[in-house]
Amino acid sequence: MYERPNIRRMAGYVPGEQPLAPAIKLNTNENPLAPSSTVVKALSDITPVMLQRYPDPQAGQLRRAIADYHGCELEQVIATNGSDELLRLAVTTFGVPGHAIGITDPGYNLYGVLATIQDCPVARVALDDDWNLPGDIADRWNKAGARLALLTNPHAPTGRLILSGVIARLAAEFQGVLLVDEAYVDFADPVHGHDLVSLIQYLPNLLLVRTLSKGHSLAGLRLGYGLGSANLIEPILNKVRDSYNVDAIAQHVATVALGDVETTRASWDFVRGERHRVSMALRERGFHVFPSEANFILLRVPETLGKAAAIYSALANEHIHVRWFDQHRLADCLRITIGTARENDCLLSAIDGITGIAPATALNDNQSPGNAIAGA
Repeated sequence: MYERPNIRRMAGYVPGEQPLAPAIKLNTNENPLAPSSTVVKALSDITPVMLQRYPDPQAGQLRRAIADYHGCELEQVIATNGSDELLRLAVTTFGVPGHAIGITDPGYNLYGVLATIQDCPVARVALDDDWNLPGDIADRWNKAGARLALLTNPHAPTGRLILSGVIARLAAEFQGVLLVDEAYVDFADPVHGHDLVSLIQYLPNLLLVRTLSKGHSLAGLRLGYGLGSANLIEPILNKVRDSYNVDAIAQHVATVALGDVETTRASWDFVRGERHRVSMALRERGFHVFPSEANFILLRVPETLGKAAAIYSALANEHIHVRWFDQHRLADCLRITIGTARENDCLLSAIDGITGIAPATALNDNQSPGNAIAGA
């Protein structure tokens, strides 16, 4: 065996299934709407010489667009090959082998995998029954000797939004770097006034992770970025990233996408509306749907409606794919990405047939999975 013992023992991260068409894909939290025509047109601007030459190693134009988008300084921005690269950079930079990395339970499974790769134990802190952070979480991470803590907000897989004041207090109390993964924050209701970017001016240990995969409908592009104090980004993270980590196509298309705010925000409004509609419809059918500020919902399946695993399998047999986690506190739950209106209608109809809540009806031509995707 050539690998390190911790690598030999670990289980790798298992991404969501990528089903073949025709299928309704509600399992990996992509944006249900396509990117704007402006973004699609940007692809035609790619020239042979852009592919022939190395991209800007500093991603200067893109980082300037990100800084302008958030109202921060260029030195507070790092661009990465998807947010996953930034997560790995943070773990390898701030995670000290043998010292803990703080995470929540439940949480994004990749965090534990990255900690194991770095040979760091994980300090898991269980969320409260309503999926809120316990008030002593910073103290528990500190006592475990954590040098880095990873937190998704809105939380995955629950969809719970942790408000800015709670994050600010947590960062102030935690003695290491607090990484807040805001992959889904674009879908949070503006009524909450949630804004962590303003906090990076005052909290030198706060690192925000953003992505264009969800809110900007660019999961296939692999473009993420980080926001933090200049002392955290420029002299530390910037020197440990790969030299040409963001390719020329991603830099160009992402820059254009950040300038097309009107179309992008329309997709967020659509998701919020469908999230409310689908949540209410599932509650009316007897499911317990947890409040969500993401582009997905987590629901608990009561015993009267069957087993979550069985419903998951039955939906897959009808080419409707959702996410089921075979783990503590989630085994009786399903996580469902918000799809197009037609996809969501197909989901509800299929659930009715599977659970027997309503008379099962065969999908007509306008409700078939293939047509639901065509109407996306």
